Amino acid sequence: MANTGTGKTAAFLLPLIEKIAKTKGQNKREKVLIMAPTRELALQIESDFKKLAFGFGMFSVACVGGLPINKQIREINLGVSFIIGTPGRLRDLMDKKILDLSTCYSVVLDEADRMLDMGFRDDMIYIIGKTPKERQTLCFSATLSPDIKKLTTQYLKDPIFISVISGETLNNIDQDIIRVRSKEEKLVKLNEVLLKDGSDKVLIFREMKHSVDSLTKELAQAGFKVSGIHGDKRSRERIRILDSFKHDKINILIATDVAARGLDIPDVTHVINYDVPQTYDTYVHRIGRTGRSGKKGTALTFIPA
Repeated sequence: MANTGTGKTAAFLLPLIEKIAKTKGQNKREKVLIMAPTRELALQIESDFKKLAFGFGMFSVACVGGLPINKQIREINLGVSFIIGTPGRLRDLMDKKILDLSTCYSVVLDEADRMLDMGFRDDMIYIIGKTPKERQTLCFSATLSPDIKKLTTQYLKDPIFISVISGETLNNIDQDIIRVRSKEEKLVKLNEVLLKDGSDKVLIFREMKHSVDSLTKELAQAGFKVSGIHGDKRSRERIRILDSFKHDKINILIATDVAARGLDIPDVTHVINYDVPQTYDTYVHRIGRTGRSGKKGTALTFIPA
């Protein structure tokens, strides 16, 4: 358990890359399975893997829905050391008898609380059931509720719980609220925030997919460089929009919580909860998109007056 933006991805990738490098050339063709709750996070982990494993002669596959399954099948058949994916697509590939997890002696659940909590549980238990009984299972998260912690003890043998949570991430983030009396006033106040000096890269969260689309349209009409992502958008389009935001082609991204978990978007100056988040954990994950790696950030939440 560690704050957002502190390097959890490297914390599991580096030792696992070293482990696989040491077993290479032996008869045992050991593999690593990494599961994540969203396509974007799985693709980001694979991108980090490629940078960290460069020169080791190791290959990976990103098994995610919304992208061509045939390409993923070809990559698996060519031979990979790291299988990184979302539960739905992983199970698809297993059902097609393409994916064999019998040599995955290391299993990672990234954003473990969400993996256990968000309807992934059955797929996840099925997938882990196809890995060797004698394995190492690693769960990483920024938040872990007592219920979820209790649940992990059911699936792990003699687990060791490590927490390096500190107040540092939140100390880097100035948090405030903006009270509004009407929908019209809310939009006016949002415009004021976006036009202020220092609002260079802004991530705005909304609860519903249609409200992402409507706010994107309103801000685009007002002349802002803005785009929106949510679960109904095609994978390729979501990847393209995230890439535009990361590389400053747009400076405002409006999203549902599909963008809240684990994504490392550099230099986000402001996170705005245009809709109040449903839970405290959701709030923590959302505002953790700013103030990363020791930088300062601002988190604003709009609430009814």
